[in-house]
Amino acid sequence: MKESKWFRVVRWVLILLICILCLIPFYVLLVLALNSPSRVFYEGNLFVPDFFWQNFIDAWNKSKIGTAMLNSAIITGGTLLTTVITGGLAGYAIARYSSRYNKFVFGLLIGCMMIPGIINTVPLYVLMRKIHAINTLWGMVCVCSALAMPSAVFIYATFIRALPKELDEAAALDGCSPFGTFWKVIFPVIKPATASFVILNGFGIWNNYAQAVFFLQSRAKQNIPQALSVFFQQFAGAKWHLMAATAVIAIIPVVIIFLVFQRQFIKGLSDGALKG
Repeated sequence: MKESKWFRVVRWVLILLICILCLIPFYVLLVLALNSPSRVFYEGNLFVPDFFWQNFIDAWNKSKIGTAMLNSAIITGGTLLTTVITGGLAGYAIARYSSRYNKFVFGLLIGCMMIPGIINTVPLYVLMRKIHAINTLWGMVCVCSALAMPSAVFIYATFIRALPKELDEAAALDGCSPFGTFWKVIFPVIKPATASFVILNGFGIWNNYAQAVFFLQSRAKQNIPQALSVFFQQFAGAKWHLMAATAVIAIIPVVIIFLVFQRQFIKGLSDGALKG
């Protein structure tokens, strides 16, 4: 059935309104970040800022957001690398080698996905103290990897089960071991699975606060959410221009990554939906 002209117009108007509503908070944040320190927000033209770029320099120097961004990048990169490798191998073993043990492990991992990570904080903190991992980035990588592992195994196992076993048989005839078959044949084919996992977990790891507030107590080891929280508490709403500028700086890397890889993100989400 062909859509009517009015229906298409109404649909595009609604899409435009939704986009505007979503962009309003970001525009308000940008206006606050560009206002001069002496300006009151509700005075003058609310929609036109003062374009006071010094706010970003002051925010960068006072908030130490650069160190926090580096810490978040290390934690996110280390976690994704660890979970992609180990989760991919585990998902391949579960999908290709059906046994009671593998089924039990897979069911256990699925069950872990239903448990909020914050519940395990107390016993996890005790364990982290015993291995001297408090206030260390590698310790935070281990925590985030453990929390993301069930999701990684589930996604990879689901994708690999949909692949024909003839791929493994052909690789075995060429002399590949099971390990070589995974890395040389299966892993390149399941790039959408990796993209889906990175999308679903990458931003959550980058913005992790619930675990970071317990395990990263030193100012030099804090990630972005912690640095923003400490910086906001320091001024307690007295300097909105600096707080807004710091928030804008913090979201720039995420926006850039999304804009650069948006095609891969959308493809990964759509392929993941079809496989799931």
